Amino acid sequence: MDFAAARDRARYDRATAHLDAPLAIMDLDAFDANADDLVRRAAGKPVRVASKSVRCRALLERVLARPGFAGIMSYTLAESIWLVRSGFEDVLLAYPSADRAGFAELAGDPKLAAAVTVMVDDPAQLELIDRSRAGGAEEVRVCLELDTALHLFGGRVRVGARRSPLRQPGELAELARAVAARPGFRVVGLMGYEGHVAGVGDALAGRPLRSRAIRLMQAAARRELAARRAEAVRAVRAVVPDLEFVNGGGTGSVQQTAAEEAVTEIAAGSGLYVPRLFDNYTSFRGRPAALFAQPVVRRPGVGVVTVLGGGYPASGAAGADRLPEPYLPQGLRYDPQEGAGEVQTPLLGSPADDLLIGDRVWFRHAKAGELCERFEALHLVEGDRVTATVPTYRGEGRTFL
Repeated sequence: MDFAAARDRARYDRATAHLDAPLAIMDLDAFDANADDLVRRAAGKPVRVASKSVRCRALLERVLARPGFAGIMSYTLAESIWLVRSGFEDVLLAYPSADRAGFAELAGDPKLAAAVTVMVDDPAQLELIDRSRAGGAEEVRVCLELDTALHLFGGRVRVGARRSPLRQPGELAELARAVAARPGFRVVGLMGYEGHVAGVGDALAGRPLRSRAIRLMQAAARRELAARRAEAVRAVRAVVPDLEFVNGGGTGSVQQTAAEEAVTEIAAGSGLYVPRLFDNYTSFRGRPAALFAQPVVRRPGVGVVTVLGGGYPASGAAGADRLPEPYLPQGLRYDPQEGAGEVQTPLLGSPADDLLIGDRVWFRHAKAGELCERFEALHLVEGDRVTATVPTYRGEGRTFL
């Protein structure tokens, strides 16, 4: 038996005994420890918090109040504007937008224009922004995105997310010149997200050969990207000498990306919550901080209980790794014929025989912030007490995607 896990289950049950499940909690001791670990791994470079992985204003405020964190990386323009209106001062939009109303608001408000940086990787996006200005003349801050994917066998094999079309340093410099020549825009940053390194675990349980292959791929990807990113930064700085930041990384590659001289700041967010997809890394080990509880509502037979709801799959390619993990009590598993259900989920295993109607089963989501799309509030747990309850984005009526 894992006695630490048993103690955690007991204190989570005590802390939330006065609440009805389903519910979601944030273990603040684990959250703060994970924040400290991100700062340690960033080795002096500021960590920009990825709001997509947090989706709770109170927790964004909490982590940004800690030394070592600076700025937010947002995921929609509407979210970026809302965050600035809520008091945040430095927001980098990590994805291009086609939100014409949002661009009109941005270009017409000096405060917003000074606080929000938008992502561009195509001149057509500049055209869209200009058509959307509706008379607003504020200068729009622009970040260019570098394609970080690893190309093998002469480009016949691609490893990495399909994001920016800008791969070569000269392509980034060309777009930087196009922005500089266009009134109303200014390049202030460069970003590259190496998801094939930062978001892919390299220590898969029971799969040593695949884990070895992933580590070899990631080592090659880091070497190739470090050299190409340094060249890209030099090329862009030749056009924009006062470039403010170069953003890179992700939770799984914080220390490696921080070691690149060309990178000035690190992006991370999932490492605060540590969902199940971040269990399989050799480079770090976080503490699960975000959990949700589903109540036992049926006992269909020996070794089986059924909980209410629980079918909260994560985004990405469909697979078993996208399902929540029955976490506490340990030893429960899904029925392979039913999986995680929208309104009820059968769970199998000997611990089921010790669960009564009304007891909780605690789960971990596969991803971090996506949990907050399912719950209106997070109950903040310290020790064995809930010390506060704070709204998620959903709880504030905000569903940006």
